[in-house]
Amino acid sequence: MSLNFNEDMTKPWRPESETCILVMTAVEVEREAVMRGLGSDKRFDVMVAGVGPIAAAVHTSKVLASNKYGLVLSAGIGGGFPGRAEVGSLVVANEIVAADLGVETLEGFSRLDELGFGFTSICVDDSLMSKVALALHEAKLPVITGPIITVSTATGTAASAAEMSRRVPEAAAEAMEGYGVALAASSYGVPVLEIRAISNLVGPRDRNAWRIKEALEVLEQASSVLPEVLS
Repeated sequence: MSLNFNEDMTKPWRPESETCILVMTAVEVEREAVMRGLGSDKRFDVMVAGVGPIAAAVHTSKVLASNKYGLVLSAGIGGGFPGRAEVGSLVVANEIVAADLGVETLEGFSRLDELGFGFTSICVDDSLMSKVALALHEAKLPVITGPIITVSTATGTAASAAEMSRRVPEAAAEAMEGYGVALAASSYGVPVLEIRAISNLVGPRDRNAWRIKEALEVLEQASSVLPEVLS
């Protein structure tokens, strides 16, 4: 898959002066990988959000209520959609989508947006996404951009993977926290970004095929690029 970020970037994203960047991971091993990559850079606060969108939203909101940040980043490992994001690659979100937030009807799934009760998609600043993706690409890391979907129940069958692809046709990756983190950031008016290192393919659940160690290594490598690109 070709990269779809804009290398021109006439209006590049820049953080507010003298502000920190909040990084939220789901679990401790992801936090440790991110911190190894960031090294001693004190501008980054890396915290555990918990698993799932609700825990992620609650814990991110608690942090944002008492600290000022110029950017919130949801980072960790996740599943990649076959043919879009392969194991060992990185996905930088251009859109963060709550793929299972809605209702089932006799005609099929309806998003919360369609019901008039809210929104299920949070867009990422295009220049921010482009800047990060380009930096990762220049660091020789395998990276694509595209929507990352958030689910409360991880996909585990071919049928459910196909359904998620139908709901979000361009989806590149799946995880469980991004939308919760993004919703909290949005409520405080803080820009948000999501980066996922792919440990497995979305579809039938086969733990023997997962490459968690390798994905954490890629996450660490990606994190080592962030201090310079987000300066």
